[in-house]
Amino acid sequence: MHIFRGLNHPGIAPACALTIGNFDGVHRGHQAMLALLINEAKHRGVPSCVMTFEPHPRDYFAALTRKPELAPARVATLRDKLTELARCGVDQCVVMKFDARFSGQQPEAFIEDVLVQGLGVKYVLVGDDFRFGAKRAGDYRMLDEAGGRRGFDVARMNSYEVHGLRVSSSAVREALGRGDMGGVAALLGRPYSISGHVVHGRKLGRQLGFHTVNLRFSHWKPAASGIFAVKVHGLAGRELEGVANLGIRPSIDADDVNGGRVLLETHCFDWPSELGPEGAYGKIIRVELLHKLHDELRYDGLDALKAGIARDCEAARAFFASTHAETRRQTTRDRI
Repeated sequence: MHIFRGLNHPGIAPACALTIGNFDGVHRGHQAMLALLINEAKHRGVPSCVMTFEPHPRDYFAALTRKPELAPARVATLRDKLTELARCGVDQCVVMKFDARFSGQQPEAFIEDVLVQGLGVKYVLVGDDFRFGAKRAGDYRMLDEAGGRRGFDVARMNSYEVHGLRVSSSAVREALGRGDMGGVAALLGRPYSISGHVVHGRKLGRQLGFHTVNLRFSHWKPAASGIFAVKVHGLAGRELEGVANLGIRPSIDADDVNGGRVLLETHCFDWPSELGPEGAYGKIIRVELLHKLHDELRYDGLDALKAGIARDCEAARAFFASTHAETRRQTTRDRI
């Protein structure tokens, strides 16, 4: 998938089939929309294209009004969103900077300057609640009428439901907030995961006897937080079970190297000996958050923190043992 920041790039296709949205999490509703988009693009002989935004429009308006509580919790980082869009088979993605200029654009200007002149749209697919332009003045009817005049088709996709529940980024955020990782996986169609480069920390885990790999979550307000049983991919050619803390680490000094940043700290139960103590830094890994153990806790001192991590490791191992046992029982039933 080709990725472009804005429209002023010579590599952008001269024509496309387009869908527009935030796509936070790329859940099953998004996936259904992208499958339809890709099919329509193939019929028209043009690339499929997603337009998305960074920052999230609600992030922008929350900052503008100095009301951070209005910003939505973020399901996925931009890296993970783009990775999932690529996995769905999208040909190109245009990441638009959502700022004062973009947010103040009149709907008619958006259609002409962005859709027609900027992207050469032949087909536009939107959701059933799609609005665009300054003060959200543009709607599906306006877009459809413009398509008739300017020579592109417009379609609208209704909500996608799973077991009677409307699949949406809001539903994913709510499930993550509850720690319902099974519910999250049902909405996403896959286990919830976070990926990125392994970064340096204080290396406090080594002092405590729990070697960790650290990823930064590049948004101040993640939809999930707490302690999780996890699987790690990308370190040694095999998946590794472990336990992870996602959050701001309230027991750690705020002056540490990652102080004030949201961090995913993961301890793998069986550290690959071939990596040595320094071999993970700079690697891109993916951590699946499979089961929430509890919220973040504040410990009084390093001894209490060490004991707490040991209890979390025991609880995570018990979760994986029960999962493996259930898998064996299911395999036996299938054979019978």
